[in-house]
Amino acid sequence: MKNRIILICLALLALCQTSAAQKYRGIVDKSVAVVGGELITLSDLEQEVQMMSARGFASDRNIRCEILENMMRGKLFLMQARLDSLEVNQEMVEAQLGQQMDQVRTALGGDEGVASYFGKPVYKLRQEWRRQIEENTLMQQEQQAIAENIPEVTPYDVKQHIDSSSVDRLPVVPIKYKLSQICIYPDREAAALAVKERLLSIRERILNGEKFATLARLYSEDPGSARKGGELGMASKSIFWPAFSDAAMALKPGAISQIVETPDGFHIIEVLEKKGDMFNARHILLKPRYTAEDREKAFTRLDSLKTAITDTLITFEMAARFYSQDLATRTNGGQMADPNTGSAYFEIDQLKPQDYNAVKDLEPGMISEPVESLDNEGRDGNLVYKILRLDSIIPAHTATFEHDYTEILSEVKHAKQMQAIDAFVAGKIKETYIKIDPLFQDCEFQMEEWKSKFTKDD
Repeated sequence: MKNRIILICLALLALCQTSAAQKYRGIVDKSVAVVGGELITLSDLEQEVQMMSARGFASDRNIRCEILENMMRGKLFLMQARLDSLEVNQEMVEAQLGQQMDQVRTALGGDEGVASYFGKPVYKLRQEWRRQIEENTLMQQEQQAIAENIPEVTPYDVKQHIDSSSVDRLPVVPIKYKLSQICIYPDREAAALAVKERLLSIRERILNGEKFATLARLYSEDPGSARKGGELGMASKSIFWPAFSDAAMALKPGAISQIVETPDGFHIIEVLEKKGDMFNARHILLKPRYTAEDREKAFTRLDSLKTAITDTLITFEMAARFYSQDLATRTNGGQMADPNTGSAYFEIDQLKPQDYNAVKDLEPGMISEPVESLDNEGRDGNLVYKILRLDSIIPAHTATFEHDYTEILSEVKHAKQMQAIDAFVAGKIKETYIKIDPLFQDCEFQMEEWKSKFTKDD
């Protein structure tokens, strides 16, 4: 199953809001801030608090103070974006709105739960959230325009930053590893056939009268749902793997699916309820199991390859191209790369624990013993056997101009962008008509300039 946004603590968060909202209880909805021609009402603020809490938002400061400051900053960017005639991509707005609706509907158990939690019909919330997304998009575009308008950061700026910073303020570059690998997968077809046979047997038992929930508790390898009899809860189809969603949406309530394959393994599904593009289903997940014979066979082959490489009968790169079964690395001679950044260097927490344990005691150029590891497919990864070569190590060190120019360049550029954005906000606060209700005068805003904008109590 795809990683689901499951907000188990939603009710608790709502209760936590109650005490924080005591000072606002009994106050009729009113404007709490005016920024130019833009109003921020108490209900706007409370709705944003609800949304942030529903998403699991946490803050070290008073949540309402922080959200109000962010909303006022946003209004300044929004005003400027409109002056600059910026436009939004409506397709992106609709996609983001759909994703947001799916998350909230899944967390709150469908449209009825959403309407009850927010005290508004769903169509009204969609209208409001669409407008918010459009405004947020304009704000982000304006911030990006300000950030991109800073002068180009030069090597002189980077050198000056290093020379003017004390050693303890310079970033520490963690130890990094460059690795290559040769991978062999176990016999997937045989394992898949075996797991399908097990699932067919379980499915037959259900069709013959045994309870799906009971068998899910006994056999399902999805720990999150197994203890609940395989039940997943009412959720949008978009949060599951497409093959799973398509199979579930095609079922009538009470019917049992044929075997469904996803990157997580093999499933049988029983749909309990469907509402629009949402459904509640039970499933039993089984994953392919591999034998000691699979492991021994793969380890023997990897041992032979390691010996051939050590005896210079073949290079590691050539062996990877001919024998590795990992498509992502074999064309590069086995060299691994971070799938997110493309970097050939990995920090410790970017490596699979099994891979790190295999190379942590090696010297550059050495090859590990065969190990059992995981690839990057599915939620948890698929079993794979491999040998790894430690190509090089960059020890942990304080960043220097000579060796870490790119990292420091990014840091200097980011700092200058933040300075430019803060300078824009500070300047706009001074020149814009802004009034903040004294209800929030105890707030510790990040920018001091807001303090001059409080109205006086009547």
